[in-house]
Amino acid sequence: MSNDSSRTGWYSLAFLALIVLVADQASKFAVQKFTQAGSLRVVIPGLINLVHTSNPGVAFGLLAESNSPWLATVLIVFSTAVIALLLWLLATGRAGGRLGQTGLALILGGAAGNVLDRALRHSVTDFIDFHIGSHHWYTFNVADSAIVLGAGLVVLELFRDWRHPTHERAS
Repeated sequence: MSNDSSRTGWYSLAFLALIVLVADQASKFAVQKFTQAGSLRVVIPGLINLVHTSNPGVAFGLLAESNSPWLATVLIVFSTAVIALLLWLLATGRAGGRLGQTGLALILGGAAGNVLDRALRHSVTDFIDFHIGSHHWYTFNVADSAIVLGAGLVVLELFRDWRHPTHERAS
């Protein structure tokens, strides 16, 4: 691949990560500005609610009850290291094929959105309450959605390459 096409690919991936970051922060800003903490609005009855919650812990509310003054700092440092690794993988072309690269760019944007929340507020704003009837999933946000979608794309590429070892990845 030529330098120009790899540079264009890198810019596209960086732009995707930036779009995720901006969409995440804009949606969290809107929730914080236009809803009260703890509020609930039904969007699709029996399926999706808009809630305004704050998660000082990690995914799925783990460590949310921790009283450690170091939790936010440790999570910020760890997340920043992950962001640096993702940037390095993408910038050096070590992120696999197109699915893997796109997946890592989505993860990068989502991780940046959540680490920005932690740096500014020591917690992450969550607001999407997905449920079927009375069975609720953990409340999440745009960044979390991008991270899950990105991880799915990475796994899909790994599975595709595992099932077809002679398959050449598109650059």
